[in-house]
Amino acid sequence: MYAIGNDHTGVDLKEIIKKHLEEKGVEVKDFGTQSRSASDYPLIAEELAKSVASGECEAGILICGTGVGVSIAANKVKGIRACCCSEPFSAKLSKMHNDSNVLCIGARVVGSELAKMIVDEWFNAEYEGGRHARRVGMISDIEEKYMK
Repeated sequence: MYAIGNDHTGVDLKEIIKKHLEEKGVEVKDFGTQSRSASDYPLIAEELAKSVASGECEAGILICGTGVGVSIAANKVKGIRACCCSEPFSAKLSKMHNDSNVLCIGARVVGSELAKMIVDEWFNAEYEGGRHARRVGMISDIEEKYMK
């Protein structure tokens, strides 16, 4: 199961991505708001990130205006490697090289068709491990040092 979440700026894009994933047979748990009234993206990002870190959800997608705020908030949860991507290549490599487990997208930055391409590249990519595992391990070591 994949998690998806959004603030008020990402309501429409969240629904498009959610439908896109469900059409591919992916089960999606929605942590986002349905309202266009101002919402606090850090709380939504934290709840989604906790679901990924605990293993309840395999991975997650967060959407806010730029994708930056939710990525910063999600990365505060131990075990999360959230990336903010505005194009498919970075999304793909974030999974292949960095073992990203939360994809963050800006609803005010990318259109719906580009967002679907970003999601598809990220969703279909697989972590390569190998030479990248040492660096991902170093990231985990930094996390252990400062997130006590």
